[in-house]
Amino acid sequence: MNAGEDKPVEDTAVEEAVTDEIETGDRLPWLETADDDYEEKPPILGKLLTAIAGLAVIVAAVGGGWWVLQRTGGGGGGSGALINAAEGDYKVKPDDPGGMKVDGAGDTVFAASEGATTNGSINVGAVPEAPVAGKAAPKAAPAPVSGASRVTASVPTAPAVAKAAAPSQRTPGPSAGSAIIQLGSFPAEAGANAAWARLSKRFNYLAPLGKSVEKAEVNGKTVYRLRVNTGSNSQASELCGKLKAAGEACFLAPN
Repeated sequence: MNAGEDKPVEDTAVEEAVTDEIETGDRLPWLETADDDYEEKPPILGKLLTAIAGLAVIVAAVGGGWWVLQRTGGGGGGSGALINAAEGDYKVKPDDPGGMKVDGAGDTVFAASEGATTNGSINVGAVPEAPVAGKAAPKAAPAPVSGASRVTASVPTAPAVAKAAAPSQRTPGPSAGSAIIQLGSFPAEAGANAAWARLSKRFNYLAPLGKSVEKAEVNGKTVYRLRVNTGSNSQASELCGKLKAAGEACFLAPN
């Protein structure tokens, strides 16, 4: 084919297609480099070194902990042998099953505080303690007399007017040396006997003494006096004091 002759139609079409692809920026497959088909991967040596370092840290931590426990005695020691129970009974009955005796245990006051019914009684025969005699207050020193003399004039006094004392009824006082105690005065003899039955039952020290009921006239009325002969003045005073402490009325009557 001469140079001046025209090219075949097929060759012209191929050249135009190649020219269009180059102009539009498309890259031909056979022009791509082989490195683009491989992804970048981290090096295996780096991973291996990291794993070795981690294991070293773990081993160091475990070894350090074990060393600290050995230094501080944290292991607890001991042989680990089984401890057997002692021979004999596990529980032994005490010699005194009741336990230690405590002062006041079983008293009425504890039972009453817990609401239990008690058989408490009051000793009505107890004599109250005598009051403690206090010390007398010291007397004031007399005021000093001044040197100047004082003249006192006597004042005439009016003549005393004698006044008649009004008669008063008083309970007979204790008679000196009396051994008789009067327990009461009643309008009927039956009342005196009933009073004696009550008093002798309440105060057991009166029953052995025996009683006497004396009839008397007072202000035109008949009364019956309930009396007891104690045998001595000292015993009469003691028994009357006990009765008064218990709330009963009595006095030492004349023999």
